[in-house]
Amino acid sequence: MSFEALGLREELTLAVATQGYSVATDIQREAIPLVLAQHDLLAIAQTGTGKTAAFTLPLLQRLGAKQSATVQGVRGLIVTPTRELAAQVAASVEIFSTQLNIRSCAVFGGVRIEPQLAQLQEGVDVLIATPGRLLDLYEQRAVHFENLEVFVLDEADRMLDLGFIEDVKRIHSLLPVKRQTLMFSATFSKEIKHFAREMLNAPKTIEVTAVNSTVDLVAQTFHPIEQTRKSAALIQLIQQHRWSQTLVFIRTKRTADALVTVLENAGIAAASIHANRTQHARTQALNAFKIGEVKVLVATDIAARGIDISQLPCVINYDLPYVPEDYVHRIGRTGRAGNTGTAISFFSPDETSQLQSLERFLDQHFEVTTLVGFAPKSQVTKSGVATKANTRTNTAEKSTSRNTVNTKRKKGKASAVKLNVYDEDDELYGNFEADTQTSSSRKQHRGGAGGAKRNRRK
Repeated sequence: MSFEALGLREELTLAVATQGYSVATDIQREAIPLVLAQHDLLAIAQTGTGKTAAFTLPLLQRLGAKQSATVQGVRGLIVTPTRELAAQVAASVEIFSTQLNIRSCAVFGGVRIEPQLAQLQEGVDVLIATPGRLLDLYEQRAVHFENLEVFVLDEADRMLDLGFIEDVKRIHSLLPVKRQTLMFSATFSKEIKHFAREMLNAPKTIEVTAVNSTVDLVAQTFHPIEQTRKSAALIQLIQQHRWSQTLVFIRTKRTADALVTVLENAGIAAASIHANRTQHARTQALNAFKIGEVKVLVATDIAARGIDISQLPCVINYDLPYVPEDYVHRIGRTGRAGNTGTAISFFSPDETSQLQSLERFLDQHFEVTTLVGFAPKSQVTKSGVATKANTRTNTAEKSTSRNTVNTKRKKGKASAVKLNVYDEDDELYGNFEADTQTSSSRKQHRGGAGGAKRNRRK
């Protein structure tokens, strides 16, 4: 279906066409007419499905039909969990509104607040913000919501995961009762359903992908490797395949920086992005990766939200995530816009529990393939019993092919997935039951709503 058929005005369809898009994605076909009809909306869509355009295009159409911004007169508010995602959404809004009399800007932490204050004083129609910086600006009376018409909560599941629920609830309390609210999430958990009931008024619900499904176009491969040999295996794969870009996910900030040093010593241009790096450094690293100056970008889960590269060939999970949902988000960085992608995961014997949790979460069985020259001295079986490593190995070329992963569905589904909750300060906070634990309990593991997470506002 074309964007014209969805009821979008010519200025917007032309802007979309300049970006090379002529046919709407599933989420866009479902969401845009509902948003234009001014319904509240709960939309479940995975990364890479075109959800940003699904809410920005109808938002701009609604706001573009009226007079432009007055001083401090925000009419459209988009809240995102991370700085990178805020910058990405702001870029889309700017591109799509080139022929409309609409002012927009992004505000987030990690950078000086003064330029953001200056922009707001000039008047902004659409404000894209992270929760912490938005509340800081509100407390300084730099932003007001009396004229707000549309509120968008992007990646609501990540908001909950990162402990921003109390900030979001406070933002919600500051907004006019009469408004349109749009909530987008990659997962459809009980927590999200409860959150939606609090935020939305008689919403329409759409779900364009199977619950917790992985990206169909991504070939997934799993290699057992001793922790101390992961960097050598990574270097071998990068040199062998000569990928133009490789996104490497890693659990901790300290390990990310150490890995960059190892890669650079091997002659591979690399950079890292994580919460301890300044926003300028993070932006600089991402831009260098996009233009090819940096071949490998090493990222933690939190910092990687918002990375949008249309033809990223490969994602490597240097460590398996503690939270299975993060695996879905990780591999969703490749295989976008109809392109095929490759996701390679390393796991050491002590990460077997993460692999088990991932299989239960996705209701899949993954075939494990040993990388030539990197067979671990011992492996832990699915039952948790230590055994000698299988001496049979496949070639590296074979191990990265589409045929190395078995994704046959198991009979029945696990009733609960036990997850390990962690944050970017490299601290493990404990376990919880994914399908029963409330967000308030999750906050307690993280130090509560007023704890470290709140103090480290995005």
